[in-house]
Parts: sequence; structure tokens; C-alpha cells
Amino acid sequence: MGHLLSRRNGFLVKSCRLKSLFAVADGPIVFVKSLISRREEKNPFQRDMRRPKAPYVFDGATRRAVCKNSFQESKIPQNLDAIVIGSGIGGLSVASMLAKVNKKVLVLEQHGTAGGCCHTYVKKGFEFDIGIHYVGELEEGKERRLLIDQLTEGQLTWQPLDKNFDTLVFTNKSTGRPAKVIPIWSGGADAHVQSFIDAFPEEEKAIRRFFALVHEATSSMPTFILLKMLPLWLSRFLIGCGVVPSIRRLKHYSERSVKSVLDEVTSNDDLKAALGYCFGDYGVPSAEASFLVHALLLNHYKDGAYYPFGGASEIAFHIIPTILGAGGRVLTSARVTGIVDDGHGRVVGVRVTKGSQEVEVRAPIVVSDAGVINTVRMLSKDVLEKSRSPLSQVVSSVKPGYGCMSVYIGLRGSNEKLNLPARNYWIFKGNKIDDDFAAFMAMKYQTGTVDATVPLLYVSFPSAKDYTFEQRYPGNSCCAVITFAPWEWFESWKDAPKGRRGDGYTVLKQSIARAMWNQTCELFPHLKDKEAYFEVGTPLTNQHYIGSSRGEIYGVSHDTKRFSLQSIIDMRPDTQIPGLYLTGQDVYTCSFVGALTGGLMCASTILQRNLHRDLLKLGRSLKQLEPTQQPSDDPTSVDTRWLGE
Repeated sequence: MGHLLSRRNGFLVKSCRLKSLFAVADGPIVFVKSLISRREEKNPFQRDMRRPKAPYVFDGATRRAVCKNSFQESKIPQNLDAIVIGSGIGGLSVASMLAKVNKKVLVLEQHGTAGGCCHTYVKKGFEFDIGIHYVGELEEGKERRLLIDQLTEGQLTWQPLDKNFDTLVFTNKSTGRPAKVIPIWSGGADAHVQSFIDAFPEEEKAIRRFFALVHEATSSMPTFILLKMLPLWLSRFLIGCGVVPSIRRLKHYSERSVKSVLDEVTSNDDLKAALGYCFGDYGVPSAEASFLVHALLLNHYKDGAYYPFGGASEIAFHIIPTILGAGGRVLTSARVTGIVDDGHGRVVGVRVTKGSQEVEVRAPIVVSDAGVINTVRMLSKDVLEKSRSPLSQVVSSVKPGYGCMSVYIGLRGSNEKLNLPARNYWIFKGNKIDDDFAAFMAMKYQTGTVDATVPLLYVSFPSAKDYTFEQRYPGNSCCAVITFAPWEWFESWKDAPKGRRGDGYTVLKQSIARAMWNQTCELFPHLKDKEAYFEVGTPLTNQHYIGSSRGEIYGVSHDTKRFSLQSIIDMRPDTQIPGLYLTGQDVYTCSFVGALTGGLMCASTILQRNLHRDLLKLGRSLKQLEPTQQPSDDPTSVDTRWLGE
């Protein structure tokens, strides 16, 4: 292709060979100085922000003051630098990074508690996480660990799950009892792969071939992120050329289904089911799912899985003070109903509705952590038409993910007494997972009930993952059981207020929930008579609490359409609408780390600097500490000097 010389949108693209474009990489977020010249703002990672670890805060009033600061117009800071819609980790992380360069940020959360999927709820002596079940890639020295340590000023401790962090259970369709049980181990790539070889020794060659493809797919992620961070016109040009090898490799894996890869490596249906088990972590069965996402999830936990010490609410509780420290606020019960523009195509603020009150709040930067579909709904048609934004095209080409059902069970008895493990169980009713899933999702409910075996269950014991649970809720423990369910089953009640949806709604959700719990008790029969609390969440619950458009928990569906090259470059932090940016899982991928990475990308775009490079530079400087200076990470301690990177 020779040489390229062009100047657009304030970017100077210098003469270079296209082949060298992807040969230079300083990490996943790449602003190559020899290619792009732009003014950089201050570095939020200029110095180590960790401080001596404070004791766990048990006082409810103190915690409520941080995470439940209800919206009032009088609480809005003056002269805001930015507004963030939504307080999930994608929104809080951006706000925190901006605050670290002295920007005054207002975060607006529609729910009564900040944190998005990082919040917990407490009822009748039991605490339940609603979104953070386990997190990978948080070993000392890894980038995401370093990032979350900086955002929380070193106040979070991550407790490891069992080395056998996931267990697969394939049940007998006629009895419901376990027919095949496969423990999945962390401890590095070799131990992870060996989990499957031990279960299918005759399929070792196929298994190793599959994980070779996993490795190759995940190696394309720097290109994935670079295409989102380069100017849109340049990303379109590079894709259109079709000559950059790394882009061709990305396309091969991102637009390919998981099923096609499984069919390529083996004809063994049991092995296909096992290798495809974790689709519940992104919500799309193998026939629809992008292999790139599946590969990322498998790779995510290979070295270990973790849970926040003190529960998932600790995440927001320790990030929010960094926002307050720069003069910002995090206000809850603040439903953003519109994004305000100046009439000339520039976003200048938001409209907040609380009861009959409507308040307009202005700032030069608006960041949306509400998801791309909700964001477009909040924009006027005029601003979409005046801009060159691809958002309208994105919304017409992608769809929301599947709705979710959650059952929360409070148990009488401690973790030790009930022998509850710090791991997750994935329970399937057979090896035809896609067929069973499709049949279940296509069912029509009759007279308010669903009479069927639920084909996929995720079972977890949050109380067993957190050392503090027994201290905070002595003699109690808890279980969470999750599956997917169609929005259409509950759609007829969508306009009814929460708590007043009628008997039909209650009967339907309880019938599904009881089926889920009964199936769980086939594996854990000793828990059946320990039930002390039973609560059910439906897609309508998700819509109410986290603002999802159709009860989904993973944002836009993680299918091959969402991960087409066109959608990859269009779902970017820079919306091409002046003043408006996107963050969170729709920018990158689902999961805590996915949304966190989306936040890092968004902050990089706003501050016009490579924050990944800045973070790695900080990490390199911290590793120069003498061994005696290295921080402790004892999760039972309340006064360790630091947390490790």
C-alpha cells in the first residue's frame, strides 16, 4: 500500500508503511507517537495512590452516606467538568480517573444505591451480590489489579476462590441426578487445560487444538482495542484495505461462532458441551456467540478467580471517595431521561427526572455508562442527524442480550456448618446445550407457569467466598442461582409498578424459581430444609434496578454481529458527537474487567493520552521496591500497609 499522509479531526498521521502500523505496540491501548500527534492532558497515574489499608467499615450510616446519597438539585456541584450517567464500574472508573487529574465530576445513578452491578442488598440478615460473582486477572503484577488498586487507593483486598473455581455438572435427564462432573482448575494455562484432558483423555489432541485457537484469538485483542482508539476514519480505511494481517486475524475469530470452532476440533458432544460451558458468563449460546469473547472468558480465569473481601459493595464504597476528593459527587435516585444538546450538534448536559421534578445539569463532557441502546434513546433525533455518529447504525444492527432470572436464598447455618465451597457450579441437563437452551427460551407460559427443567443453572455461594461474611452475618450463609429467561414472558407487566404486578407475575416467577432451586437441591440435598429467605429477580427486576432495556445483564448481545469489524469500530468511546463519550461493557466486553477496561479506554480518549502506557510505567516503578518494602495482601488483616499490584 506504500505510504499514507493525511490530516483530519486534529490528528496528524505521519508517513509510514501500513505494515508497521500493527508492528508497534505499547500494550492493548496504543497511541503510537510516530503515527498520531495530539495534546495530552495530565496523567492520573503519575504517582502511586495507594495508602495504608483502613479497617473495614461496619457502620451502616457511614456506608449509606457514600453509596446512597440521594439526588437533590442543591447537591449538584458548581462548574462541573463532566457528568457520568450510571455508576457501574465503567462509569465510576472513568469518573475516578478524571478526578485524579482534578476534574470535578458528577455521577448520576438511577437506582437508590451506587455501584450498578457492583452493589449488594441486605435482607433479613443476609447479603447478596447482584452482579460480581467472581473476577479473573487480578493476580499481583497484572494490569487490572494495578488499575483497581489505584482507583480504590489500595483499599480493596481480593480473596481467591478455590483452585477448583468452577465445576461442571451434566445431569441425567430422567432422574435429574449428576451423570458427569468435571472440576475446572486454575493455576495457569497448563492446569486449566489439564482439567479438560483429565475428563476426556481420549480427546487430548482436540483439546490442545482448541486451546491453541483460544490463545490465537486472544492475541488479537490489541488490534481490537486499537481499532476503537484510532480515529474512526482511519479504522474504516484500514478495514477497507483488507491487507493488515492482524485485522484479518481479528475478523476471523470475532465473526466466527463458538459452535463452528467446536465442530472443527471434535465430534464428541460431551466435549463440545464442556468446552462451551462458560457461555453463561456472557449470555449467548455457542451457535450465536463470537469465539473471540468465549476465548477471552476461558483465558480470564486460567490463573485464578477472586472475590472482593467484604463483598461487592466494597468496590463502589472505595472508589467514590476519590471522586468526592476532587469536588465531585455521586448522587443516586437520579434518573437521566435525556441528553441535552446546544442545538448545533454538541452535547452540553443531561436532564434528570425525580418524581415530578425535572432538572437540567450542564457540563462540557457527558459520559454514558447506560449502554449504547439506552444512550441513543436519550439523544434527540436532531443531534443524531447533525452528527456523523455511527450510533444509530449500531443500534439497528445489534440487539440486547437475553433476559436473566436470579434466585437469592438465605440459608440457616454457617458456611462451615453447611460445608459450602468457594466455587461456582454450572449445571446442565444434558450435552445438547444449544438445543435445550433454544427450546426453553421458545416456550410459552400457560396459566402463569413454566413447567420444564431449566437447561442451565449457575449456582454460587457468595458467603463462602468472603471471609467477613460470618463476622457480619453470624450463623447465616447464602446461595445465588441464575439462569436466562425471555423478556417476552414478563413483558405484559413492564408498565406495572414494582411490587404491584399482580398474582400472575408472582406465580410465574415463583414457578421458575422453585424449579431452579429444586434442581439445585438435587446436587445439594442437605440445603433443602435450610431455606430461611427466598427472593426472585426477573428481567423486569433487572430493568428496574440496573436500567437494562429488556432485562439483560450483559448489555448488547455478545454475538457475531456485535463483534463484526464494523460494530467493533462503531461501538467506541468517542461517539463522534462532540461532548459525548461511551464507557463500560458495550465499549469493550461484559464482566467486571470488561467494563473496567472500557472505562480505561474512555478516560484515555477524554484525556487524550495512553493511560495503559502510563499505568504500566507506574507498575514498573513499583516493582523496583525492595522485597522488604513489598506490600502484604493478607485478607484477614485490617492494617496492612499496602495492597500488591
